[in-house]
Amino acid sequence: MFDAVLIANRGEIAIRIARACRELGVRSIGVYSEVDRDAPHVRACDEAYLLGPTPADESYLHTDRILEVAARAGADAVHPGYGFLAENAGFASAVADAGLTFIGPPPEAIEQMGDKISARAVALAAGVPVVPGTREPTSDPDVAIAFGDEYGYPVAVKAMFGGGGRGMKVVHSAGAMREALEAAQREAQAAFGRGECYLERYLERPRHVEIQVLADLDGTMIHLGERDCSLQRRHQKLVEEAPAAGITDALRTRMGDAAVKVAREMGYTNAGTCEFLLDADGESFYFLEMNTRLQVEHPVTELVTGVDLAQAQLRIASGEGMQLTQDDISLTGHAIEVRINAEEPAAGFVPTPGPIGRLTPPLGPWVRFDTGAESDYEVPRDYDSMIGKLIVWASDRDGARARMSRALDELVIEGIPTTVPFHRLAMTNPQFAAGEHSTSSVEHEWDLSELAPQSPAATDGGTETPSRRVTVEVGGRRLEVTVFGELAVGGSSGGGGPKPRRTRGRSGGGGAAATSEDLVAPMQGTVVKYAVEIGDTVSAGDTVVVLEAMKMENTIGAHRDGVVTQLAFAAGEVVEAGSPLARIEDA
Repeated sequence: MFDAVLIANRGEIAIRIARACRELGVRSIGVYSEVDRDAPHVRACDEAYLLGPTPADESYLHTDRILEVAARAGADAVHPGYGFLAENAGFASAVADAGLTFIGPPPEAIEQMGDKISARAVALAAGVPVVPGTREPTSDPDVAIAFGDEYGYPVAVKAMFGGGGRGMKVVHSAGAMREALEAAQREAQAAFGRGECYLERYLERPRHVEIQVLADLDGTMIHLGERDCSLQRRHQKLVEEAPAAGITDALRTRMGDAAVKVAREMGYTNAGTCEFLLDADGESFYFLEMNTRLQVEHPVTELVTGVDLAQAQLRIASGEGMQLTQDDISLTGHAIEVRINAEEPAAGFVPTPGPIGRLTPPLGPWVRFDTGAESDYEVPRDYDSMIGKLIVWASDRDGARARMSRALDELVIEGIPTTVPFHRLAMTNPQFAAGEHSTSSVEHEWDLSELAPQSPAATDGGTETPSRRVTVEVGGRRLEVTVFGELAVGGSSGGGGPKPRRTRGRSGGGGAAATSEDLVAPMQGTVVKYAVEIGDTVSAGDTVVVLEAMKMENTIGAHRDGVVTQLAFAAGEVVEAGSPLARIEDA
């Protein structure tokens, strides 16, 4: 076993790996950017080192600095976690060239699977079906339109070197192809450093079912059953579960065998996940991609199999072997994971970075909360929006749904909107309860109108309405209520309570108050581009500006009909939530 492992990541996954190291007697070495100086993952490691400034390309994506720290700290292995450099073949090669062990697959495997087109070729060579798609990347809208004409719409434009829904756009007509292709390329470049995209026939109402595999250095390969990750928004997962509802033992065996075939075809080692689309017939499945790393949703597999996947990665990479065979794997009970993101479901899941006041995790039997946050922690806008993962296990799926509902009710996260209200709704949604949901359900089939905004709107004076939780008794019954305005500021404890907070403009000072003609930013973000010019006539809903927030592009539509008379920012400028982006006056 290794003496010391450098964890080239942040947040909850860095804490997860540090815990696995500690249980195996391995020294954990953490790294952090300037904004993460006091983050929980820094304290979770045995020692930690500053990488550099906040931007990822100057810290968590900076290979040379990571390897400098590894040498200084005496690491003999590097674990990349997920995201950042986890699926970067160049990084894996650089780790090996530095005389260290990369805890993951060989660089050649990462390269094959990182390029989605070569990954499809591997699957075909292994005799595993794939969704129809292009064999070469393209940046030419005419080529993309021709593909749509041949195979029909909708078409998925997908980043070749990424995952997690970033750099993916679904196109429903030829007229929308050019803009979608450009947006996918920008998003992929920002998230993965590579902007190449390819095209794929987009299946309607499929389920997203993936198979966890483990592969030893001696050639032993096994699968650990499936996970269903079909509840998504903007192609990013919200809820995962194991096993998948309604999957027969025969289908599980077929999909598991297919995943092992793909892994064997490429000489894979360590942990990986083959993702499949299961068609609406419940029998036909197609290889989508392989994630050459530990998945965000790995805990549900751990809970139903009893296998510690993080420790298995360390054992395999060190040469100890996974100490498992396929016959050792059986699925017991049911596990569900929900991703707790800093997002407002009532506003289309817009990112909501900012300070958390109080965070209290739920407790009780078979409840697990993996997080990189805590009370008084500020969720930075520079990275993705996930605060943590809530995972539960029960003897059956209905029991797991009930336990998740209870755990969500106990979870306290104050200060910023999160996806918790959506997850409460999802656990009781009849379609989800019946296991009849698909990847398009949340955005096209569910009614989310009952989800109320979680924070009061800004006032015309440009300040947030202050609020405070207080306890009262009514008829002898204890109730918690939220009070706003002067009652919140002038609390009984000597004027305690939150002070009004100014909405900052682009200069960092007090922003001008928004009027009814102003289109305001629903989130903090960076202006990618304006889709209109001064003098253009727009209708409500027309795209006015594209904002990048937490590594995702968000199109902001006109809030009214009229003429654009003012554009407030330039491309590349940072805007605060509530800042006027454009003025649309009566025509």
